[in-house]
Amino acid sequence: MRQRLLLLAALPVLLGAGEPAPAKASDLKEVTEYTVKPGETLGGIARRVEVPRVLIIEANGLKPPHHVRAGQVLVIPRRRSHTVAAGETGFAIAYAYGVPWSLIATANGLERDAKVRAGEKLVIPTPSKPGVAEAAAEAAAAAEPAKAERGAPLAFAWPATGPVRRGFTPRGQRGSHDGIDITGPEGAAVRAAAPGTVAFAGGGARSFGNLVIIDHGKGWFSAYAKLQKVTVKKGEAVRKGKRVGLLGHTGSTPQTELHFEIRHKTVPQDPLALLPEPKN
Repeated sequence: MRQRLLLLAALPVLLGAGEPAPAKASDLKEVTEYTVKPGETLGGIARRVEVPRVLIIEANGLKPPHHVRAGQVLVIPRRRSHTVAAGETGFAIAYAYGVPWSLIATANGLERDAKVRAGEKLVIPTPSKPGVAEAAAEAAAAAEPAKAERGAPLAFAWPATGPVRRGFTPRGQRGSHDGIDITGPEGAAVRAAAPGTVAFAGGGARSFGNLVIIDHGKGWFSAYAKLQKVTVKKGEAVRKGKRVGLLGHTGSTPQTELHFEIRHKTVPQDPLALLPEPKN
């Protein structure tokens, strides 16, 4: 009898073995993109992400009868907000959220050249469907290095030496990660991945810590975050390989590492698809 009771108690666990854990409801309350899974309906998705169905229809330009297909990426329009920290700039905030500053400024009734003030609360808009379509096209290009390099200003080089602790995960997927994390000794040199002009140098959004962003032209940017120290200034022209900072652990990180990103028109690309094969 005791063995039977133990078996009954364990049955739910045994039946669930091997099944993937479902996404937490709390995770779905924050997503701004959602990839449709087989068998899902728009109504069901709206309930799970807790956004009215009509708003999802409008944000994605869906036509009646508003069917969705597996693999389709939907914009989930949310009213996000950001409280400006001391030292933050509109450029750094826009970069952190992957939303053009022009859209943030418009949403908040600001001039495009307006300076943000510490303590100011900003509405962060969700880009419309055309932006997502562009992002999908660029993400596909980044997955094919030969095609992506034709659009890039120059071939990118590794910004630091060390193992990659965490790779790139596209937005819209669980655990999305806009770049790669490279580990190494604190104080090691971090170098420009390609020539360009320093667009930002200093304290970025809280998660980035000390941050350098380089404008490579034609809409291409690279970012070097969590630096111990920044060694370049805004407006400075840099060559490939020039030291831009020292590897550190500022920002939201428990260990010494470089968070490195490559973006095209604010859209994160997979750096590993644009960097050369590491030398053994």
